[in-house]
Amino acid sequence: MRIPDFVNHVKKGQIDIVEHTHKVLNEVKKINKEYNYFNVICEKEALEQAELIKKNPHGMLAGVVVSVKDNICVKGVETTAGSRILKGYKPVFDATVIERIKKEGGIIIGKTAQDEFGFGSFSVNVGLGFDVPKNPFDKTRACGGSSGGSAGIAQKLNFPSITLGQSTGGSIAMPSALCGVFGLCPTYGRVSRYGLIDFGNSLDKIGPIGKSAFDVALLQEVISGHDVKDSTSSDRKTEVYTNFLNKNPKLKIGVIKEAFKNGIEKEVEEEVWKGIKKLESAGAAYEEVSLDFPLKYGLATYYILGPSEASTNLAKLCGMRYGKHEPLEGSFNEYFTKVRSKHFNEESKRRIILGTFARMSGYRDAYYLKAAQVRTKIIEEYKKAFKKYDLLVSPSSPVVAPKFSEIDRLTPLQNYMMDKLLLGPNIAGLPHLNVPVGSSEGLPVGMLLIADHFNEGKLVQAGGVFG
Repeated sequence: MRIPDFVNHVKKGQIDIVEHTHKVLNEVKKINKEYNYFNVICEKEALEQAELIKKNPHGMLAGVVVSVKDNICVKGVETTAGSRILKGYKPVFDATVIERIKKEGGIIIGKTAQDEFGFGSFSVNVGLGFDVPKNPFDKTRACGGSSGGSAGIAQKLNFPSITLGQSTGGSIAMPSALCGVFGLCPTYGRVSRYGLIDFGNSLDKIGPIGKSAFDVALLQEVISGHDVKDSTSSDRKTEVYTNFLNKNPKLKIGVIKEAFKNGIEKEVEEEVWKGIKKLESAGAAYEEVSLDFPLKYGLATYYILGPSEASTNLAKLCGMRYGKHEPLEGSFNEYFTKVRSKHFNEESKRRIILGTFARMSGYRDAYYLKAAQVRTKIIEEYKKAFKKYDLLVSPSSPVVAPKFSEIDRLTPLQNYMMDKLLLGPNIAGLPHLNVPVGSSEGLPVGMLLIADHFNEGKLVQAGGVFG
């Protein structure tokens, strides 16, 4: 059943929402045993919300279940960002996006699996003691990261539902591509970050993942808008994104030539071109465009800016005020080192060290400030392209979901390269949408649509062609 029909039935009392939520939770628990999509299933809280909805069915999401990435705070529900160092932390408040979802009648059912603090392309860098989520099409393969659990459950759950992901360098679009769902990463500042356990303050975006363009457009409407609790939140007026689904996509599209070179699987390229042709059949016009700069320098820029901000943000997790506590022994440095060495995973340590090095006084000018300047240049390159085109198009991922055994053989740099098509729009804070356009050997292929700042409506308009 489509979400708008479901919501209407709930509001008319034609569905017992408490009974329905019980069914959803039972299904979620079965799926989780097999696929590891949740770090926490909040059954008690979900049923309490369902009881309230039953008494007063209201809002755009009345009775719709919502799964939430584990780095977004939900009051009273363990929130760890997928890390052992935060195990046991239960926020005493809701993130702004959670407040807005609950206000519109959405029911939070759990916190989804992710790479620790968002550090990864495949959701295999989970925290110590956490389980790796498995691809919904093949359990020997990865979901994509870092919002792997969110994308996996969005594909696997056969009830009206939407999920919340979060992206720093591609963590909404990549798992959405590998799991065959729609994933919308909004403009930086379009959605409040209040209540998000941060990775990189200038890069983090919260966005929806769902089975259809309507689903992500609906949740984007709910969570968008200014928030006085977030100084980076834009006060620009929010649009009714679902209205764009009814518009003919007579858009001008630029196909990024360089995105189809260097390591793109042949079948991925073919399926993405079929998606471009489908847009053309629906009324869009396209031409190839050269946009080399973001692809050439995006990786180096991101892996200076992101880890630098992450190393600063994670410094507070030292076992004193925040983070896992240990017996108070030795000096502060000894205690700090013991806590972080014991509870961070290998990838977190690698990025903290990388970021700390890049922002040290002796290297700050050579690395961090230079990367910030290159980011400005990347934004300028995109802005030039958007003077001519409504949307830019590329594959979302150069490959279909890889096997875990294949990922094990990748070096850290090869892992980082997997996000190369997604880093440009994330660095520039541009909205982008993964659209499922086909499959290769039974595994999903995703196409990436990129729009200018605050043009999420155009993404929805084009995405609606695909479902």
